[in-house]
Amino acid sequence: MRYRITIEQDEDGMFVAKCSALPGCFSQGTTREEALKNIKDAIEGYIESLKKHNEPIPPSIEEETVEIHA
Repeated sequence: MRYRITIEQDEDGMFVAKCSALPGCFSQGTTREEALKNIKDAIEGYIESLKKHNEPIPPSIEEETVEIHA
């Protein structure tokens, strides 16, 4: 499954990761890499909780990219 996330650095220098498709699902880290690892763990836990409570799981995204030469 694939979910879009955003990672932003806050005023204290921490990197905060959020998954907008999963309300309340966020994490942080001292580096972008740590924040990315932590949000993956948070998303997995979130999905497990949805399954446990027989709640609907938001669909995975499908993205395509194109390369242009400008």
